[in-house]
Amino acid sequence: MLEINRSETASLPDRDLGLWRKRLTEDMLPLWSTNGYDRARRLYHERLAFDGTPIAMKDMRLMVQARQISTFCRAAVDGFHDMSANALECLSEVRRRYYRVDGQPGWVFALSPDGQSSNTKRDLYAHAFVLFAHAWAYRLCADPALLVTARETISEIQTIFGNGEPGFLDTVPHQDGLRRQNPHMHLLEAYLALFEVSADGFYLEQASELVELALSKFVDPASGMVIEFLNAHWQPSQPSGQNRVEAGHLFEWSWLLQDYLRLNPDASKDERLSKVADRLFTAGIQHGLGQDVVYDAMTESGIVIERSTRIWPQTELCRLLACRKKLIGAHSGAEAALLKGVTLTLFQSYALAELKGGWIDRRSADGRPSVDHIPASSLYHIYGAAREF
Repeated sequence: MLEINRSETASLPDRDLGLWRKRLTEDMLPLWSTNGYDRARRLYHERLAFDGTPIAMKDMRLMVQARQISTFCRAAVDGFHDMSANALECLSEVRRRYYRVDGQPGWVFALSPDGQSSNTKRDLYAHAFVLFAHAWAYRLCADPALLVTARETISEIQTIFGNGEPGFLDTVPHQDGLRRQNPHMHLLEAYLALFEVSADGFYLEQASELVELALSKFVDPASGMVIEFLNAHWQPSQPSGQNRVEAGHLFEWSWLLQDYLRLNPDASKDERLSKVADRLFTAGIQHGLGQDVVYDAMTESGIVIERSTRIWPQTELCRLLACRKKLIGAHSGAEAALLKGVTLTLFQSYALAELKGGWIDRRSADGRPSVDHIPASSLYHIYGAAREF
């Protein structure tokens, strides 16, 4: 059982950003750009042990590579940590090994340790992060070829996952009869990033279509929450009151809708968006929050069904609270106290100092660590929260 050192965070002031910066620049980004990067294969490791050593995996997923590429490109752009040469090198390798390697459109899901495709299914979630990585790589180096690949990928997304109606399949071959909001959320994030770096209205049009899909299909009108799983007809997959909701995704959607409004001033005329964003935030903190910790899942009726916790929903709430503070110029007392409390929880219970750049990704309902490794994919969430400050 890892011991928690509370002394470093016990007196964190509301506006003290030093701990976020310290952990990122001194621990997290250095760890994942050194121990977390396989220089021989020019790919990022999926997992590290708690002592920082890489863990061999049978699959190297496209999604993880794309998340790490985007994070290190962002860190270089922001001036926090410049290991962008590795990130761009990895992106080149990813294109060579994952893109159309089986002669079919799109990007394969995973590679085996020998560099060959181990899973050739097409995954919308992974494609969304490929686009996100290309957006941030373009912002870093302005290579026009990156936008060419992005446009080609978007065209292939329409072909592979589309079926002539709004929204997309999650995977091809399709794994079940369900539709999921999550890959659409990250596709929206990617389109907004591409629009911001290119000023090409095409990406904003794609983003606008996904926002409308979310408002009409994902957001439950009665509860104001985002339903995780829908059926083939875009209706909730379970009877009313029994559908899965994740508060972390409510916070992500709320932040994304605010970012959409930032990038598309014309959309501010539509009062629905800000109202939905506020309602998502309110529902998340009213029903998905314990004592300064975000639970994993509840129903749209507000009943918590999983009191286990993960690091990423904590970071998403921190990011949203920081965003809300910027929008209105100052926090309410309650929101300021919540940001302080969740930040303390994040650094006391998940991103522990003794892990020197690592974190406890999951804790069970009774608070015990429920993983034996550090997943690389969480760095994307941590960095996303930190840069919002």
